[in-house]
Amino acid sequence: MMIITCIVVTMRYGFGLGSIALQESVTYLHACVFLLGAAFTLKRDGHVRVDIFYRRFSARGRAWVDSLGTLVFLLPVCGFLLAASWDFVATSWAIREVSPDPGGIPAVFVLKTLLPLAAVTLALQGLAEIARNLLLLMKDPHQ
Repeated sequence: MMIITCIVVTMRYGFGLGSIALQESVTYLHACVFLLGAAFTLKRDGHVRVDIFYRRFSARGRAWVDSLGTLVFLLPVCGFLLAASWDFVATSWAIREVSPDPGGIPAVFVLKTLLPLAAVTLALQGLAEIARNLLLLMKDPHQ
């Protein structure tokens, strides 16, 4: 993204040339980072949390909080995102939606596909987190 942004800026201000497709590609790549990186960030425990109390909990207490949070918040949000984006993406694929700007990227429908894909990958990682926490909770706490 940085290299493409540098190219766009150099082309525009150095040579007076513009490229809508290059400009859009930066936005598309940015969207890919966030939509496809959400599940990876969850796996690495990198999401922002207010942990005033959480950090003082035992490993079992954190496992309970994480599991309940995933069940009550994460999975329903993923389900909502999947349901809400389905028709949006299907319509985009049906018309093979392209950029509204002349010279833009002719595959907006592919980018929109990342919405339900992000919901699915995030939900799968949430389920993996629940399974990991269940293993921790099922261990004998006195070992």
